Amino acid sequence: MKPDEQPKSFEASLEALEQIVEELEHGDLPLEKSLELFEQGIGLSRQCQERLSQAERRIELLLRDNQGRPVVSAFEEAPVTSEASRTKSDENGF
Repeated sequence: MKPDEQPKSFEASLEALEQIVEELEHGDLPLEKSLELFEQGIGLSRQCQERLSQAERRIELLLRDNQGRPVVSAFEEAPVTSEASRTKSDENGF
């Protein structure tokens, strides 16, 4: 990122990264352009990972009890409804 450039939101960075991946997957770019996009993609990936790490740290702070100890609870997955499973099957062509 350039010094005068504002940091992008997580969503904007992720969208830009997805566009770069699509361009690189086509494989019809010159080597120099591919390397430039790859470098941009690595930078965006690192930005996204840092944002996720910051969010995780904030959540950990928010989930502490009144004595500062982390509160840990099991993650409960939502039950799969027939509607959700039908949609999933439709997407997979089954």
